[in-house]
Amino acid sequence: MTAFFTKGHSDPTVQPVPASVVEQVDAADTTLHNPKRAVISLGSNLGNRLETLQGAVDALEDTPGLRVKAVSPVYETEPWGVEPGSQPSYFNAVVVLKTTLPPSSLLERAHAIEEAFNRVRDERWGPRTLDVDIVAYAGVVSDDPQLTLPHPRAHERAFVLAPWHDVEPEAQLPGRGAVADLLDTVTSDGVTPRGDLELRLPE
Repeated sequence: MTAFFTKGHSDPTVQPVPASVVEQVDAADTTLHNPKRAVISLGSNLGNRLETLQGAVDALEDTPGLRVKAVSPVYETEPWGVEPGSQPSYFNAVVVLKTTLPPSSLLERAHAIEEAFNRVRDERWGPRTLDVDIVAYAGVVSDDPQLTLPHPRAHERAFVLAPWHDVEPEAQLPGRGAVADLLDTVTSDGVTPRGDLELRLPE
């Protein structure tokens, strides 16, 4: 079994995946048996936004049973659902990964990474150090209130669709259609590509 979730520079996470899940993942990870493709959206509008997004990418890669396959360009976007100018702008990106984790465990990992970066959930649409959302998981469509798949608002959000389209031009959002077509239906106002910024794909 590989070393997992050691506190330090390689992984800022403070909450590990449960041991029972790790045992299952380790067994699957040795053969990469039937990994699923998932898409994760990252966002930050507090603190060092780029450093936080890179830390989230690195923490995902450090997760047993998960491998980051692609990282999108960075976009700077106006906050969603609040008065203009009331919050700092976001840096957003999308990560494409393959994983043997089930959706529920992937969600636990996403929340652990958020908490490691001091995510606070005091108010809806409030500013945050880090947002880690599961946009899609394989072709799963589910209305489970704990984890709705695909993300119920992904098809409306240019800050999700634009970076996803950059990294996967032929991508499909389950139940909604081609990401390219969805992107044509939403406004891109306030969603700006930041060609001067870059997230590193983990080695």
